[in-house]
Amino acid sequence: MNHVRPPAVAGAFYEDDPARLLQNVQGYLDRVLDPSSNPSSKPPKAIIAPHAGYVYSGPIAATAYATLSPLKHKIKRVVLLGPCHRIPVQGLALCQADEYMTPLGNVPIDHSCDADLLALDVGVEIFDDAHGPEHSLEVQLPFLQVVLGDFQLLPIIVGAASSAHVATVLSRLWGDAQTLIVISSDLSHYLDYKSAQRSDLRTSQAIENLDGAAIERTQACGSHPIKGLLEIAKHKGLQVKTLDLRNSGDTAGDKNRVVGYGAWGFWEKDLKTDAHTANQGFAEKTRALLKAF
Repeated sequence: MNHVRPPAVAGAFYEDDPARLLQNVQGYLDRVLDPSSNPSSKPPKAIIAPHAGYVYSGPIAATAYATLSPLKHKIKRVVLLGPCHRIPVQGLALCQADEYMTPLGNVPIDHSCDADLLALDVGVEIFDDAHGPEHSLEVQLPFLQVVLGDFQLLPIIVGAASSAHVATVLSRLWGDAQTLIVISSDLSHYLDYKSAQRSDLRTSQAIENLDGAAIERTQACGSHPIKGLLEIAKHKGLQVKTLDLRNSGDTAGDKNRVVGYGAWGFWEKDLKTDAHTANQGFAEKTRALLKAF
């Protein structure tokens, strides 16, 4: 008998009616002005997307998910990390469920790496209670289902974990082009509009600079998984681009107390492109030397 983790915030953070939910998600994606805007000819390896109610953060999340449209039916596994909001977690929490349920259908969970992760000395544990009420992972799933089609999910709730520990886990799960990494995080909470803009811009600049040390807990609720991604992104030489940076005052709330949202894409270097560029540079230098003689 399958153990299914039922949705906790359907009907609250997003529509619980499948037809309306599909229409909403597709509408957000359709309104993204330039989904192909990226520093590479290929979709990103990893994204950061917000996890609030769709009326607030949906338009921002869509700017990240729109970049994944070429990956439909190509991604086999999504490694999804997000923070805990309801039940504290020391380290990183896996779950025993066989599937995560959404109004758009069930997403099978990949348990093939559980034993390997649990054997790491980085604080990984199985903690179903943390997954039950948590929304940070759940709200990403309808977007993933619409954009990617069928895939397996490896959901991890990140609590008090160091960036090195998160990076170690991500390194084990990085995989090939069939694995996508998704980090779920909102930004500043309950500042006035201008203060939120300043705080969120600092966070965005830190992410673009792959500088996890510059991000404080108050700047992003998912600061721990973000810092882990930035550490491995720096090690792997990934390129990062800010895709969107707004807050609830820009979408569906007033501007007195807002929550910040951002979307980022991370691209692995295109080795073919790099080699071509290097060859061009070598050829130009050779021609210049020949002219000198």
